[in-house]
Amino acid sequence: MSQPLRFALNRMVAPRLPLPEFIKLAAALKADAIELRNDLAGVEIEDGTPPQQVRQLCAARGIQVLSINALYPFDVWNDERRTQALKLAAYARDCGARGLVMCPLNDRADSRDAAERNAGLRLALSELAPILREHGILGFIEPLGFAECALRRKRKALEAIRACGGLDVFRLVHDTFHHHLAGEQEFFPELTGLVHISGVEEREVPLANIRDGHRVLVGKGDILGNRTQIETLLARGYSGYLSFEPFADSVHGLADIRQALGASIDHLKHALA
Repeated sequence: MSQPLRFALNRMVAPRLPLPEFIKLAAALKADAIELRNDLAGVEIEDGTPPQQVRQLCAARGIQVLSINALYPFDVWNDERRTQALKLAAYARDCGARGLVMCPLNDRADSRDAAERNAGLRLALSELAPILREHGILGFIEPLGFAECALRRKRKALEAIRACGGLDVFRLVHDTFHHHLAGEQEFFPELTGLVHISGVEEREVPLANIRDGHRVLVGKGDILGNRTQIETLLARGYSGYLSFEPFADSVHGLADIRQALGASIDHLKHALA
């Protein structure tokens, strides 16, 4: 490894921790960036915390806000989505975030065929691009590897970005969980703006049945190939953040999340040395 790893904490690491304590946790781990979420009750953004307060708290600790996570489902464009996008873009701008994570529809009841899904994706990106430009932020597109997801692979997202002329404002999220789940082999480091990392250690559950609740911190028992994925991205020029995003209740209930995160960071540093 020719460069030091850059770690960040997604709010999902400790969803019940008060924001000042979450920022303090990041600083203690020398992770100088965080991601906030708009889907967690009882904490920012849902609790009404002003974006200016977020900016001040982060600045005091030298922490950058990477993203607000997430606009969903960004690829089903309508008046409601426009209103949601404008609100989140303004919050991202005002709290100092680099961008807005955008997740596609993930619903088994989605009756659209492939052509309709692709048209919806391109329409959404065409509508979102000027909003992002106006607010001075990026749009981080995160394909989800679940079989029912409308956008599973990064190649399809990249094609839509190019088609709508959005290379200036759109970036890809490489999520190691979703990359593995989708059976994806392609990497696009030149357009990757953010990497989400989590591990899965459950070996008895079929791959098709693995869900967010199986996602833990990356350790020796990981079956997702985090090491290989990260090595490939770094070798091909990615120099951005690796943001921890575990969803498992077992992680959220840890008595010492700082120690657990520190152990995962040490594991990755050793594995990628």
